Amino acid sequence: MRQELAQIGPRLRAARQAQGLTLEQLAEGAGMSASTLSRLESGKRQANLELLLPLTRRLGIRVDDLLPPEQEDPRVRRPAVRRDGLEIVPLAPEHSNVKTYKITYAPNLPLPALVTHDGYEWLYVLSGRLRLRLGEQDLTLTRGEAAEFDTRTPHAMSAVGGRGAQVISIFNETGARMHTRTDG
Repeated sequence: MRQELAQIGPRLRAARQAQGLTLEQLAEGAGMSASTLSRLESGKRQANLELLLPLTRRLGIRVDDLLPPEQEDPRVRRPAVRRDGLEIVPLAPEHSNVKTYKITYAPNLPLPALVTHDGYEWLYVLSGRLRLRLGEQDLTLTRGEAAEFDTRTPHAMSAVGGRGAQVISIFNETGARMHTRTDG
């Protein structure tokens, strides 16, 4: 909490400067001396509501705007989805613009039908061997190999060689819906 309070002064100064106000202009508009405002901004005077309310009203901001935002837990805790021989583990928050998944392809499954959709896909093979059918190309990617392609090209993937394959895949939103069926 002490660290949060220490940020009030610099945030107050930044809000004042963003509006192009001098110390004197803001202090006068809030009914206090410029020296009091200067001490608040530098952290030499402890902030309290009696001082902050007139300042935030004059600046058109909320007292909460002077506090740092609460840090969210960065861990991603979304359930894995299992379907059609795939285990799909989301690696990004649901609201993320980049849709990232760890996909495990079960061994000995046939290559699914080729699909097309708008967007791009990027993938990286963590383990096993991945068959990537991309248009007329029939490729086998091994651990440590990556591929990026326009998903308007007909494509399909499966594990090859009698072992499963683990892949990190990054899609745009359309690709995530098409390949993972975990969104919308």
